[in-house]
Amino acid sequence: MAQYQITVDSEILHHLFLKDSKDDYPHKLTTRVGAITLRVPRIRGGKFSTELFARYQRSEQALVLALMEMVVNGVSTRKVAKVTEELCGTELSKSTVSDLCKQLDPIVTTWNARPLQDERYPFLIVDAMVLKVREEGRVRARGALMAIGVNQEGHREVLGLMLGDSESEASWNEFFSWLKSRGLCGVDLVVSDHHAGLIRSIRQHFQGVTWQRCQTHFLRNLLDATPKAWRGDLHARVRACLDAPDPETARILVNRVLEDFETKAPKAMSILEAGIEDAMAVLSLPEKYRKRLRTTNSLERLNEEVRRRERVIRIFPNRAS
Repeated sequence: MAQYQITVDSEILHHLFLKDSKDDYPHKLTTRVGAITLRVPRIRGGKFSTELFARYQRSEQALVLALMEMVVNGVSTRKVAKVTEELCGTELSKSTVSDLCKQLDPIVTTWNARPLQDERYPFLIVDAMVLKVREEGRVRARGALMAIGVNQEGHREVLGLMLGDSESEASWNEFFSWLKSRGLCGVDLVVSDHHAGLIRSIRQHFQGVTWQRCQTHFLRNLLDATPKAWRGDLHARVRACLDAPDPETARILVNRVLEDFETKAPKAMSILEAGIEDAMAVLSLPEKYRKRLRTTNSLERLNEEVRRRERVIRIFPNRAS
């Protein structure tokens, strides 16, 4: 890749700034078209800058933004360094790429801590996933706690992500307290899986709300307790209960399922009887809300983004990363 030399005459600078100039010094600037060497004059008692250099600085910023975009899209810093070398003819270490991409940190932090009081989110969907983080020289499993809010128009918005020590009740308490401190209020229904610590935390922080048990997890638990010969039939029957037009119809269908499978799958019927009311809580809502609120599947896309990055890193070097 060609190297370019740009020299600014010190005599011109003397007339422009009425200052004496010393020897100029080379300044290397990596851009999208390669490495450029700028010979910047030394001006006694002041700093030199021109619109010419500002244009090159913007080109450099475009390169930095391209590096950030690659990292955000799941490319490892090592591979980004190799791509940059191929494109620009200049070697950048993976540590340099990491340092450049740290410019994303304040953007992400500002977004993740933004106030929530300007919008009401009557519906909340929460979930967690386990990540590996290196701390104190050891790899530890940590829980990434996430929440999506659904407003009264049915629009979804990621409200925040927090890394906790685990998926324990204490971690969920911290997470919900953090959301409320940012202005979250007016929650009327919370969707989650059947995690005991999570449910207790929901009851504590959002008293009086309706809890919607994730139907996907519920059906999975139910079928795991069903003999293989009856799983297909039972799945169809329970699915019909959950898709009923109203709670009354759903309860009639559930009673029929309990009667028909009482001897065929007794363990599954115990799970069905204990959890069906929570699993069909959305039937009390207007129909336009039901599909998005019956499971935690709307968080799957967010989980996929985190997993895509995790597959590249495998073990996060620290919590901030």
